[in-house]
Order: sequence, then structure tokens, then C-alpha cells
Amino acid sequence: MSESSESTPVTPNGKKVTTLRLRRWKSEGRTIAALTAYDYLMAELLDRAGVDIILVGDSVATIVQGLDTTVPATMEQMLYHASNVTRAVQRALVVGDLPFMAYQVNADEALRNAGRLVKEAGVEAVKLEGGKRIAATVERIVDVGIPVMGHLGLTPQSIHKFGTYQVRARSNKEADELRRDAVALQEAGAFAVVIEKVPAALAKEVSKSLDIPVIGIGAGGGCDGQILVSHDMLGLYTRFHPRFVRRYAEMAGAMQEAFAHYVADVRAGDFPNESESY
Repeated sequence: MSESSESTPVTPNGKKVTTLRLRRWKSEGRTIAALTAYDYLMAELLDRAGVDIILVGDSVATIVQGLDTTVPATMEQMLYHASNVTRAVQRALVVGDLPFMAYQVNADEALRNAGRLVKEAGVEAVKLEGGKRIAATVERIVDVGIPVMGHLGLTPQSIHKFGTYQVRARSNKEADELRRDAVALQEAGAFAVVIEKVPAALAKEVSKSLDIPVIGIGAGGGCDGQILVSHDMLGLYTRFHPRFVRRYAEMAGAMQEAFAHYVADVRAGDFPNESESY
């Protein structure tokens, strides 16, 4: 089926991104651009800019709530933030993270929670962390019609197990495990997989070995697409600056300067002036 004959709606921001289009883009060598959003305004700006995938990540726990890890994010919080994002998006594919313990207990509970993200919040796909150990759960969710994105390498929900945010899969044993996990996710029906913070050569190898798109974060330029946390690349989140994050702006400094300027104007009686009053 050709791109022109694909029955995908055309939005004001362009043709709607679907899992089918993402897979086609991989075969065509078109790189996929993904970013995170947790609110209406950010999602609207990302969509207008042409971002292909918007992830409502459980990174909301660190970015928005100021917590140390993503582990405390709850299902209700993910539903709330995802619903704000989906209201703003017209073109991008919106993926919602299933938070820690929303899918690990059993496949039935995972299916219910995935269904809630789709039905109540309006996302078009869900993301789960893990490989072979969750393959049956992925298959169960996909079987009812909910697209699933996998997540391998550094999986933040397992940070207490790892004990560090250092690069994963440097050893031959862990690299082989990642390769097997990636295949297991593809065979379970995942439409894409995120690979986080692994050696670039390994990520490129896995990308070439799979039929589904591989989206990298801290995994080099050989993946089929890239994702960053929006607040990181905007320079809004300043607690740390990972090596793999390119800062396209320094918004924290600019915003703080604007806030300080406003405070000074108010205290000096310069705001509001006559033209800003009724």
C-alpha cells in the first residue's frame, strides 16, 4: 500500500503518525524524532514542531514532581498527565508509560491498566520496560489491539536493582541478553523499542537486526530514531546534564531572569504602567 493510498487522516500539522507509518519510515531510512510531554502546552508546541512520537513518560516523577526516581509515579498520575497531552496533539503518535507495578504483577492487571491509558486518557500506545520476562504481557496487550513500545538497556524503573545510572550492556553477557530481549519484544508484537544508555555499536546492531523501529536515548546515532526528555534538551532541568543530552536552549536561566525582572518591576512600581491598565 502506497503512502498516498494510506487511509490516515491529515491533520492541520500534517498526516497523522501511526505505528504503520513508523515501521514504513524505518524501511525507508527516515529517522524518527521523539520527545516527552506532560502537559497541554508543551504537547501542543511539540506537535506543531513536527515531533513524530510524544511520550508521556513516568519521568514526570523527576521532572514535574521533583522526586529522585521514576519509581513513585502512579497510574492515576499517568492518566492525568496523558489526558492533558492527548487533548493537544493532532499529528504525533502519543505513547503513555505504564508506571512501576502497573504491569509487573500479572498480564491481566497490565491489560487493564493499558486499556485505561487508551480509553480514559486517549493515548495510542503504551510503553513497558523489560524484555523476555514481560514478552507474554506484551503479547496479551497487543492481542486486544493496543500497540506496545518496549524499553531495554537502562530501565529507570529498575534503578534500585542496578544501583547506578551507568551505561548498560557493556559486558558480552548483558549485550547478548539485550539482543535476545529485543527479538523477544518484536516476536511478542511490539511496534517499536526504546534502547537507553547502551554502547552505540550495540544499539546500531540491534536496530539493523529488527524489523521494528529502535528509538535510542544515549545509544548513539545508529538507531532508527531518537528521544530525549524535553526539559533536558531545553535546559529546564538542571540537576544534572547527561552526556547524551544536547541542550538546544538554556531556558532555566532565561526564565529565572524574566521572573527576577518582573519582581523588580513590580517592587519599583514600573509594572503595570498606564498602557497596561484599564
